[in-house]
Amino acid sequence: MNRLTLASLLALPLAGCATYPADTAPENVAVTPTPSWAVSAADPRAQEAGESILRKGGSATDAAIATMLALTVVEPQSSGIGGGGFMVRGTLDGAVTSYDGRETAPSGATPEWFLGEDGELPPFIESVRSGLSVGVPGNIALAAKAHAEHGRLPWAELFGPAIALARDGFEINPRMHNSLTSAKNRAAFSESGRALFYDAAGEPLAVGTRVVNEPLARTFEAIAAGGRSAFYSGDLAAEIAATVAADTPRAGAMTAADVAAYEAKERDALCGDYRGYRVCSMGPPTSGGIVVLQILGQLERFDLTALGAENPVTWHLFLESQRLAYADRELYAADSDFVSVPARGLVDPDYLASRSALISADSTMGEVTAGTPPGAPQALADGDEPEEQGTTHFAVVDDAGTMVSYTSTVEGPFGSGLMVGGFYLNNELTDFSRAPEVDGRLVANRVEPGKRPRSSMSPSLAYDPSGQPFMVVGAAGGGTIPVQTARSIIGAIDFGLDAEEALGLPFLMAFGDRVLLEEGTWLEAQADAFRALGHGDVMIREAPVKAGAILRGANGWVGARDPRLEGQLETP
Repeated sequence: MNRLTLASLLALPLAGCATYPADTAPENVAVTPTPSWAVSAADPRAQEAGESILRKGGSATDAAIATMLALTVVEPQSSGIGGGGFMVRGTLDGAVTSYDGRETAPSGATPEWFLGEDGELPPFIESVRSGLSVGVPGNIALAAKAHAEHGRLPWAELFGPAIALARDGFEINPRMHNSLTSAKNRAAFSESGRALFYDAAGEPLAVGTRVVNEPLARTFEAIAAGGRSAFYSGDLAAEIAATVAADTPRAGAMTAADVAAYEAKERDALCGDYRGYRVCSMGPPTSGGIVVLQILGQLERFDLTALGAENPVTWHLFLESQRLAYADRELYAADSDFVSVPARGLVDPDYLASRSALISADSTMGEVTAGTPPGAPQALADGDEPEEQGTTHFAVVDDAGTMVSYTSTVEGPFGSGLMVGGFYLNNELTDFSRAPEVDGRLVANRVEPGKRPRSSMSPSLAYDPSGQPFMVVGAAGGGTIPVQTARSIIGAIDFGLDAEEALGLPFLMAFGDRVLLEEGTWLEAQADAFRALGHGDVMIREAPVKAGAILRGANGWVGARDPRLEGQLETP
């Protein structure tokens, strides 16, 4: 069952990415100076950090790392070194690799990790604002591993832009101010968070206020000088473990040994064909790549180009494909190091053809259940995973034609609310099913020691039918991420849209049998058309979802942020 809800969708923090050609760049947005490379990031200041690395001759990997570090400073509500992420890297010759920096549960965690003494689940926020929710952060380990293999510039040089932002200060923009207001119960949970972002009366600092984060600057300097070990051993690792343990209301809390044992992993990328384009994304422990490839594969037999981008039937088919993909996701997706995930079977062309055959252009399916792909394990239960609530996506293409797609997160806005060294610690462990079994059957995404929780992050890239790099894309917005990503790919491939147009396509999503159509778009006027196709429960709502992309056109690479972000990133 697709457990995403409208309430959780509307609570998602906003994130997006941007790079514009010089003649169309909005005021205060950095401009890519050359069509031979591009950076997109959820904040122009982080984008500039990545661009500055490329101007110095850095690789796409170098620039992506610098962008991630800068986002730790200017976008703490969504990502940072206290969280983790996934990176997919594709080269000009078609070689694709992926890196797993997803957080891990401590060695003392058990499947009953979130259950109270009475065996019942407490209110969700009690799990979030607790050491129970914090996984060992993975972003620095991911960055170090990727840099060791693909970096051009010295490691320490990548920290320069982020150190400058933290020490010299940055201005609070409307987007951050909104997050500080709506997620005050997390952002101001710790004394250090309150001191950094709130005034003496406990109110968020005003838009335009310059914030200096000297503790974070010092943390960055230590990691720049000491490398990966400066984060995963020594004083910082001990402080992370002690902070988490102090707020963990049961035995098995995170230890310094858990932090030291963390390992980022190189994984096989998950790739599929869509209309002759090769689309590659991240495999388990995220479900995102599977869902993106399933949505696309199930739609391939339909001529979406002929139907058109403003035809309700086009997007009815899209909704039906979503329903099938999310049914599979709920049952099968988890950390493949711990459970058998039939990732290849789920994107097998024959399996997708069989699932696609369930889709009709003139009516909805009845009840949608998971299929049985090749290699599927038996007797699994659908868990009770709470909705994911936010991430950030950024992308880079360098002058060698190497594409890097990187999605990073601390899970909810400001993560667990716990802070160490000037950065927030994640609440990623709440991406596990808090209930380990249902009706006597084990849930694949249950808590286990050292395990990585399931995710929806979908960093993706595509090659055109001639094998040339074509697109780098991903999104923020929890469980909506695969839908946004697939929609953007369809926009570029089926409708020939440029990056900003593809990202700006109206959003619609199936939540079980309910359908959300984005308010203020042409979809709103077509609600009755969707009802006529069988979608009985149609909602018209704002869609707080944000994607980012870089797309190769006739004049080279151009990136964009979701146009819905316009006006949220500038300060007076």
